[in-house]
Amino acid sequence: MAQFIVAHDVGTSGNKAVLVDTAGQVHATAIAPYPVHFPCPDWAEQDPQDWWQAVALTTRQVVERSKIDPRDVAAMVFTTQMLGIVPMGSKGAPMRPAIIWLDSRAPEQAASIMRKFLGARVFALLAGAEISGKDALPKLLWLKQNEPTLYRDMNCFLDVNGYLTYRATGKMLTEWSCASAIGFDLKKKDWLRGLIGYMGMDLDKFPQLVRSIDRAGTLTSAAASECGLLEGTPVYGGGGDAPSAAIGAGAVGEGEGHVYLGTSGWVGVTTHKTPTGKGGIATLQGSDPSMSLLLAEMETAGACLKWIADQFYKAEQADPNVPNVYALMDQKVGTISPGSNYVVCTPWLYGERAPVSDTFVRATFFNISADHTREHLLRAVYEGVAYNLRWMLDIVEKSFGFPLPVLRIIGGGARGGPWMQIIADVTGRRVETVVNSQEAGAVGAALTAAVGLGIYPDFASLKRIVLVDRQFEPEPENAEVYNLLYDSYRRLYRSLRGLYRDVNQVRFRACAKP
Repeated sequence: MAQFIVAHDVGTSGNKAVLVDTAGQVHATAIAPYPVHFPCPDWAEQDPQDWWQAVALTTRQVVERSKIDPRDVAAMVFTTQMLGIVPMGSKGAPMRPAIIWLDSRAPEQAASIMRKFLGARVFALLAGAEISGKDALPKLLWLKQNEPTLYRDMNCFLDVNGYLTYRATGKMLTEWSCASAIGFDLKKKDWLRGLIGYMGMDLDKFPQLVRSIDRAGTLTSAAASECGLLEGTPVYGGGGDAPSAAIGAGAVGEGEGHVYLGTSGWVGVTTHKTPTGKGGIATLQGSDPSMSLLLAEMETAGACLKWIADQFYKAEQADPNVPNVYALMDQKVGTISPGSNYVVCTPWLYGERAPVSDTFVRATFFNISADHTREHLLRAVYEGVAYNLRWMLDIVEKSFGFPLPVLRIIGGGARGGPWMQIIADVTGRRVETVVNSQEAGAVGAALTAAVGLGIYPDFASLKRIVLVDRQFEPEPENAEVYNLLYDSYRRLYRSLRGLYRDVNQVRFRACAKP
């Protein structure tokens, strides 16, 4: 009898449910969107109930579309956006909207924390990386300072994965890889208790920890009824989006890397090591409990394409004769020569983590002249993301010693052939995409649960499950213009970072409180 796993990839713009069999084959998918709320500049919040409603709806949909018997569902698992903060009350309900990863409200708290450790360098030696106003611990400190009654009455906080696990099982837990984006000792496999206490946080507000492959619990009667599954269906620990994506990309061995292009983007390298972070690059716990994931994350990748589609291609989106505006944009990009006639776009729409850790930095178009068109700006956005990826790859290779001659790319961005070719040309590396690249995160979570179920003996055995779909080789004739503009791209940050800080510090102060 076939066995299936319902895996949920809970992102920023919506949830994707994927019904996966134990051989990693996708049988059905369903998507449910939900909004992000921006109550103040540089704040980003979501309603946790929206996540759960999306999970329940899409679970029912994949079961109905595949026509499977719910008795054949062996497990449910979540892979989610990381760094979320959901304060939970004593009655088991969220006390306020969730503060999500995109939020950057706490730069003053981050600076205050690092001053306690004699500055950013010493803090990074102790914790593995510097922190910014986007990180979870500064946001918890922000809650303590700005919403003290809520913080005092908070039973605990959960991240996105933990909240959904709670809604499914009734248990408040945090999975290892998700915890490692908050404050986790990669060697002891525990919260960084001493550091957290020294920061002024209360350890009793940090949940119990579980591994990705652990059975976190089983579906309660209420959760099973909402999802159309059987009460008692196992729910596994799952993990954060980046660690699960590494599994779904087939990057499970030492030094194997992958690139994700979704709303955000990242470069991840699987390793047994626990290198100290630098340049905004951090080391997380991997989905494999024995491995770490070196992660260089950029805050906006596909979000940049969505921004330019919404601002420059509104008419096309409203045109019934244009079924897919992104396919149209791919076509338009092909009409512009490499280098966008020397226009450079920095894709930092909402601050940045890597290759520069800077809450204040923002996007810029450089070198526009009267002969440029919207298509030049469009291609410059595609190229700007590629420049950022190249900068992160340079740091991963030169500072951490992980050569990545081949880029295994997953996520929604991997569907666009023109973008993949641009990335190959800008980075000078072969690009590969995998089968079901959009579902790679969910497939990775499902395969992680399959290891937990004992269907696979270890994570190394999963490598043969992931198949390459397309390859893109760099075109040498484009190297000269891209080398020139990549150097200009890096110099732009050095030239403008002080101006970004001066302007955006004022914006932050204007919304210090709701």
